[in-house]
Amino acid sequence: MELGIGMFGDLAFDQTTGKYKDAGVKIREILEQVKLMDEVGIDVFAMGEHHRPDYAVSSPEMVLAAAASITKNIKLASGVTVLSSSEPVKVYEDFSTLDLISDGRAEIFVGRGSFIESFPLYGYSLNDYDQLFDEKLELLLKINSEENVTWSGELRAPMHNQTVYPRAKNGGKLPIWRAVGGTPQSVLSAAKFGMPLIVAIIGGMPIQFKNLVEFYKQEYQKAGHDVSQMQIAIHSHTFVSDDQKVIDGYFHTYKSQMDRIGASRGWAPYTKAQYDGGRSKEGALFIGSSDEVYDKIAYMKEIFGITRFVGHMDVGDPEHNVMMKSIELFGKEVLPKVKLL
Repeated sequence: MELGIGMFGDLAFDQTTGKYKDAGVKIREILEQVKLMDEVGIDVFAMGEHHRPDYAVSSPEMVLAAAASITKNIKLASGVTVLSSSEPVKVYEDFSTLDLISDGRAEIFVGRGSFIESFPLYGYSLNDYDQLFDEKLELLLKINSEENVTWSGELRAPMHNQTVYPRAKNGGKLPIWRAVGGTPQSVLSAAKFGMPLIVAIIGGMPIQFKNLVEFYKQEYQKAGHDVSQMQIAIHSHTFVSDDQKVIDGYFHTYKSQMDRIGASRGWAPYTKAQYDGGRSKEGALFIGSSDEVYDKIAYMKEIFGITRFVGHMDVGDPEHNVMMKSIELFGKEVLPKVKLL
């Protein structure tokens, strides 16, 4: 089983100055953190894509390329590439180049994304939301599996016997995961294509997703794919500290980000009761001591049969030294036990 860390590049908001943290500082901190992940044996790092003032990273592939030059073993993934508003040819070119730079460590997580800012930014209509993703996924998978591509759709110009360069290692094929938030149709699509599945569980109780994961397993097998190659991952908010005061204090950092997002979505202010409930065994927050976080990951393995867990670890932009300690504990205390599952 693999253990990963994901980030969105959250930027803390300074109430005194009325400004977000400097994006350049944050990106340099992320690179230091990824270097530490590699040193402590974390299997994969996933970098998100956003186009908002409260996130530092709009181009994951650029950050991942920088990370490739200072790491040796860790897999480098987008988490996620918002494929609906991206160009599949460019996505493949960027990640195949990353794959060559990193000697075969690049992966792509594709999804619809949880925000819609990229659509007007890149000139796409939200009226085409579903069709854009479906067409672009079909094209990306074709580019990934075939050297000479012939393809046509309704929302993009056709391709006629064209090859996209450079080709990635492993015969030109990159690992492309389907990231979903719980929509059965998305899960069905991933299963039919035989794609690895990563499920974002950031609220409620993970057990509520069991039927969805079982549905994926059934449809994957029904589509004739090799069950021994099936990969399933969970992606959830995570933070590790063996100091209870730090865990209690992290509530305020976490709440600040949840309230900032929630204000635009009509959510009620985040409460300590929600935080504590999420941290319980049945909750979706992997926030606690190294033993507590391990126990919950083991529980995910038990109920879902996951092959990878990705802890989303920078919600609210914790201080750099606190993040470094969380990563260290995740790698040195949690990882060795996870590898025995």
